[in-house]
Amino acid sequence: MGHHHHHSGHQHTSTENISTAFFLNLFFSIVEFIGGIYTNSLAITSDAIHDLGDSISLGLAWYFQKISNKKPTKIFTYGFKRYSLLGAIINSLILLIGSILIIIKAIPRIINPEASNTKGMMWIAILGIIVNGAAVLKLRKGTSINERVVSLHMLEDVLGWVAVLTASIVMQFYNVPFLDPLLSLMIAGFILFNVFKNGKESIRIILQATPIEVSVDKIKERIVVFDEIISVEDCHLWTMDGEYHILTIHLMLKDAVNWQKTNDLKNTLKTLLHDDFNIEHVTIELEVVKEDSDYIKGV
Repeated sequence: MGHHHHHSGHQHTSTENISTAFFLNLFFSIVEFIGGIYTNSLAITSDAIHDLGDSISLGLAWYFQKISNKKPTKIFTYGFKRYSLLGAIINSLILLIGSILIIIKAIPRIINPEASNTKGMMWIAILGIIVNGAAVLKLRKGTSINERVVSLHMLEDVLGWVAVLTASIVMQFYNVPFLDPLLSLMIAGFILFNVFKNGKESIRIILQATPIEVSVDKIKERIVVFDEIISVEDCHLWTMDGEYHILTIHLMLKDAVNWQKTNDLKNTLKTLLHDDFNIEHVTIELEVVKEDSDYIKGV
């Protein structure tokens, strides 16, 4: 009773959105590698490495998102929701490695700049903005941490391509070939910044910290308002994947009440916790305090 499951609709859309982005990205990575070699542009090649990393990550994210929709089993009693988190972590690692490779390649090119085919760069950049822009629009409405990580990659790509487009236009008028490797360094720096930001959220979830947007103190405040409840003795709150929150709570009651009343109280609390705090899975234990401070257990 009281465990709400409004989740599978979201999850299905997540899987669909991620698969669309995966195919778009894989196709475009190949286009970029060819374009990067053709135009002798490190910014485009670095974006191609980034995009290939994204494609592998997206493939994993898609696969893990599908697994995370599976029903609980005897071994995985909470289901497979953490798998989508695993996808987000592998994803971040791939981007981290890709960014380091870009930085290693870009530094010598700033010292000894090479000319690039700026017109070719410009057309590839326009194509990049269109393809990645389509993927961002598809993922923008996503709610899972996986979709957010993936959508962020796509948005980075769009911004990266806007920068490549600007640089390619500038380089058509001015002899500034170092702009290309400089740009690739900036792209790498931006990716690294976001990898660390998302990594922190994933680690919070793995370490079973409370969800960022839910306050344990606020939950306690809302619960002790009820006349029957004296205090909250124990309150454990964590999240499976950043979306599916779980709470176990131990409450002290003033008087022994009959089964029907305790059942009503539990259901009221579960509805309140679900509607106001987005907590999907709630376990409540009730205890009665007698005047001589003996506990009657197990109500």
